[in-house]
Amino acid sequence: MLHGLDAAAAEGFTHALTMDSDGQHPAGLIPDFMAASARDPGAMVLGKPVFDASAPALRVNGRKVSNGWANLETLWAGIGDSLYGFRVYPIEPLRRVMQGQRWMRRFDFDPEAAVRMCWRGVKPVNLDAPVKYFPAGEGGVSHFNYLRDNVLLTWMHSRLFIGFLLRLPLLAWRRLAGGS
Repeated sequence: MLHGLDAAAAEGFTHALTMDSDGQHPAGLIPDFMAASARDPGAMVLGKPVFDASAPALRVNGRKVSNGWANLETLWAGIGDSLYGFRVYPIEPLRRVMQGQRWMRRFDFDPEAAVRMCWRGVKPVNLDAPVKYFPAGEGGVSHFNYLRDNVLLTWMHSRLFIGFLLRLPLLAWRRLAGGS
């Protein structure tokens, strides 16, 4: 991801759209996401999943834990969903975040990027987007490893919570001053 952001910046691009490659995200909404980004170029546009009956209850309910932590870690700055990978980021703030971290290179990328961008004052804009979980017969294969990725997410939120405690005075001041 960082290599792609560096290459995009070198070519003069200011924003990057990310989406998972498993077909779960509706590519037809790319123009809506790009339009939202154009309306508010300093913001990050975060997809907020709209689940259908194909969504496994364990996945739907499990993400509530990460969402709760991400919202606490940002003093409820407005992250609608911390794990959904359909987003538009302003490149420079995201590059600075990633260059300052040795983490956020795997499944922890999306939630850590959203939290750290909020800490830098980048406002989240949430857009609803359907998500489809395909059955195995239609090519639906999850690369989520429950043990490895839950350990990774727990480690990430532990680090972010410590960072939150260190930033709490600044975050509280921003919140009281009416910013994000």
